[in-house]
Amino acid sequence: MSTVTPLPLAQFVRVAETARASISFVLDGVEVKALAGDTLLTAILTHQRHVRHSEFSTEPRAGFCLIGACQDCWVRNEDGTRLRACSTPLREGMRVLTRTVSDTETYDAGVR
Repeated sequence: MSTVTPLPLAQFVRVAETARASISFVLDGVEVKALAGDTLLTAILTHQRHVRHSEFSTEPRAGFCLIGACQDCWVRNEDGTRLRACSTPLREGMRVLTRTVSDTETYDAGVR
């Protein structure tokens, strides 16, 4: 008989540089913490398994190239400004949206 281990909620697990200062930001309406010097991509993926859903399908995306070339890690500030999560430094108080209305509906329907 095999047991199924549930997936962790986060894609990244921090194993080093844990002594850096903690900073707060808002991720999809929830205040969370990350570490000073993190990129937005790192900060997001230490809290959830993906950065966004593809606009062409319901597939989750978590960045691909990590150098700003693939366009796979776009997120938005609450003011609508698009940000490349892989190359944007996290700043205290950022308010980041990873989900659109259609993403939220898909997520609420149980598709992850």
